[in-house]
Amino acid sequence: MTVRTVGVDERRARLARRHRLCPSRRAVDAVDAATSMVCLHGTDAATVYLSAWARVADFAVADLDEALYTDRSLVKHLSMRRTIFVFPRHVVPFAQAGASNRVAAAERRRLVKDAEASGLHRDGDRWLDEVSGLVLDALSDGREATSTELRAEIPLLGGAMDYGVGKSWGGKVSFGPRVLTVLSASGKVVRASNNGSWRVSRHNWAATESWLGAGIDPCDEATGLRALVEMWLRAFGPGTEADIKWWLGSTLTAVRAALAELKAVEVDLGGRTGYLLPDDLEPTAPVEPWGALLPTLDPTTMGWSERDWYLGPYRKQLFDSVGNAGPTAWWDGRIVGTWWQDDSGAVSLHLLEDIGAEGTAALEKEADRLGAWVAGVRIMARFPTPLAKELAGRS
Repeated sequence: MTVRTVGVDERRARLARRHRLCPSRRAVDAVDAATSMVCLHGTDAATVYLSAWARVADFAVADLDEALYTDRSLVKHLSMRRTIFVFPRHVVPFAQAGASNRVAAAERRRLVKDAEASGLHRDGDRWLDEVSGLVLDALSDGREATSTELRAEIPLLGGAMDYGVGKSWGGKVSFGPRVLTVLSASGKVVRASNNGSWRVSRHNWAATESWLGAGIDPCDEATGLRALVEMWLRAFGPGTEADIKWWLGSTLTAVRAALAELKAVEVDLGGRTGYLLPDDLEPTAPVEPWGALLPTLDPTTMGWSERDWYLGPYRKQLFDSVGNAGPTAWWDGRIVGTWWQDDSGAVSLHLLEDIGAEGTAALEKEADRLGAWVAGVRIMARFPTPLAKELAGRS
C-alpha cells in the first residue's frame, strides 16, 4: 500500500472535528465530550468543567455534576501516567486493564518498600493487605468517607515517613493517602461525591461496587491496551508510536503489539511515521475558522508528546518544568497564546503572535464568553507556567 501523507493542515482539521472544538462539531453533553476525547483530565478539579465548557454548547456546572455524581456515567479514575482522568463508564474496564493495574502494581511496590524501610511495618505486604481490607470494610453498605475520617477510624492508616531529609523541600509523607492511591488504582475504591465547589477537589471515597452498582468488568491487559490504542487513534490519530507510548505511560513493545493487532496503517507525517486505523483513512476536509480557550491540562493540549505541529515555539512559556500544560488560546488548530484572570476574575487574552483581526476578534469573543460563564470566580493555577507567573505579576 502506498503510504498516504497527512499534512499539518489536515491534522489540525481532524483535531477540530474530533475534539469538538470547531462550532459545527460541538458535543451534545459532557459525556459525549469525554467520549470524543477517550477521557478528560481530572487531576485539576476545574479542568474537567472548563474542558467540557469548551466543547459543549450551553454547558452548565450542574450538567457535569449530574453525570459524575447522580447518573455516574462519568467516573474519576487513576490511570495512565498515574494521572486522574474522567472516563465514560464504558471505558473504565479497558483503562483498568490497560493502564491502572500497572500503576497499582508500581504504587504497591513503592509503598511496601517505604513502609518497611521506615521501620513502621516489618512485613509491608501483610500490613497493606490488612489495612486495605479494613478500608473496604469501612466503606461497605454504600458508605462514603473522606480520607481524614478513614484515618481517624483505622489506626493502621496512620504513620508517615521522612523525605528529603536536610533539604528545604523535605518533610513527611503520610501512608494513609498512599493506601487509598493503591486501592483506587486497583479499582477497589473510587472518588465519589465532592464536598467542595466545582473548582476544588474535596472528594469522598466509596467502594467501587457500591458507587457504580457493580465492580469493574475484568479483561486482560492486552485487550485493555488494544482498546485504549484504538480509541486514541480514533480521537487523536494520526500519531506516532512515541505519542501513543507517552499517552498510555506504557512501553513501545506494548504499543507495537496493539498497533499490529489493530492492523494500523502507516502514514507519513512530514518525515515521521504515524498511524491511522484501517477504516479511518479518508482525507479530512478543512473546517471553518475557529478559536478556543482551553484550560490547564486540557486533553487536546496534552494529547501528544510530539507537539510542534500545534504548539510551535511556545513550549517553554506554556508548560511548566515537569510538562504540565497551562491555559492555552487556539486559533485554527494551533496554540497562539494563553488566557488568564486578574484579581477580579475577569478573563483576559494574551497572544504570543499576530493572528490577524479575524482571529483576534474570535478569541476576544471567547474570552468574553468564558468570563461571563465563570462570573468572576477565579480559577487558581495548581501548575503555574512561566508565562502564567509573569502575567500574575501584572495583575
